[in-house]
Amino acid sequence: MSHVIHIGSNLDVLPTLPDNSIDSIVTDPPYELGFMGKSWDSTGIAYSVALWKECLRVLKPGGHLLAFSGSRTYHRMTCAIEDAGFKVRDQIMWVYGSGFPKSHNISKAIDKAAGQERETVGFKSAGIGTGKSYGKIVGEREKVKTNLVAVTAPATEPAKQWDGWGTALKPAHEPICLARKPLEGTVANNVIKWGVGGINIDATRVCNERGNDDATELLDKCMDCLEDEPQGRFPANLMHDGSQEVVELLPGEEKSSAARFFYCPKASKSDRDEGCNEFSQRASTTYGEFKGKKEHGPKGAHNTRANHHPTVKPTELMRYLCRLITPPGGTVLDPFTGSGSTGRGAILEGFNFIGIELSSEYAAIAEARIKASEQNNK
Repeated sequence: MSHVIHIGSNLDVLPTLPDNSIDSIVTDPPYELGFMGKSWDSTGIAYSVALWKECLRVLKPGGHLLAFSGSRTYHRMTCAIEDAGFKVRDQIMWVYGSGFPKSHNISKAIDKAAGQERETVGFKSAGIGTGKSYGKIVGEREKVKTNLVAVTAPATEPAKQWDGWGTALKPAHEPICLARKPLEGTVANNVIKWGVGGINIDATRVCNERGNDDATELLDKCMDCLEDEPQGRFPANLMHDGSQEVVELLPGEEKSSAARFFYCPKASKSDRDEGCNEFSQRASTTYGEFKGKKEHGPKGAHNTRANHHPTVKPTELMRYLCRLITPPGGTVLDPFTGSGSTGRGAILEGFNFIGIELSSEYAAIAEARIKASEQNNK
């Protein structure tokens, strides 16, 4: 297995790659939301038909593409992928319990516009979680220094009327477009000629022996629902992070409910920073900072990280996705490499990897993280 990361625009680098040379594409493009004020998340590149045409060209006939997007912008990216010549095969949903809403407090906005100061009536958690203290309003005597924000009372009648109203929901899922380059002839003929065209079902069954440690721990819990499917459940187009919020929404008892879909939590600090010991610690951009509120933000908002990329996908999730659509010994391409999670997943699964990253700073982080995965594979 080998890897290479090209530094530059994917529109400049992709034309240098040979036709029909890539087995699969697994990528996490910008969601085009201007996330946390990042300029790279508002260029429109994810909607570029020219970009996806280049991806189509380098992909072998029958090769699959998996591309993440946001719930608000998925349709525009997917239309561009389809317009480029791909056949959209499915939509995979990655569901999780963590996340925070980018919501505007209408009641506060009304009082601010009226020039009225609101009375502080308590404090509550500003973080993300499900513990007993989450969202609980406490008084001044119980206030602690970390992770609490003031709760204020409406000062005007219109503000009272609109108290509790906002402008956005908490994000709890990210859609993934599953598309395929058109086949040459039948599926059987295509896979014999090009070695791609199918999905690796048995290698991605839920609760089989492969996957991350957390998923393996679920094996004992879900054996009662696997009596008729000893290899594990058929991979579905829904995956979740195993969080309590998600599991409680799924039908059935907890054991079988948690076992129905692929389990993968969001990226941990150890996952994010593995291999990055030589990089200086930097504070990640946070929603609070983006909004100009230095005094508070989501839990962990002021943490420093060697890998300061704001949208790191968990390695185990990328391993699963690479394994789903890549033949043994194949080459995975990621034209939006970021901090290298796709590359880590590809290398850990025994695939070759080609990445493209515009930022030399992020490319260096990706290189270090991928090299750490290579060491783990020895």
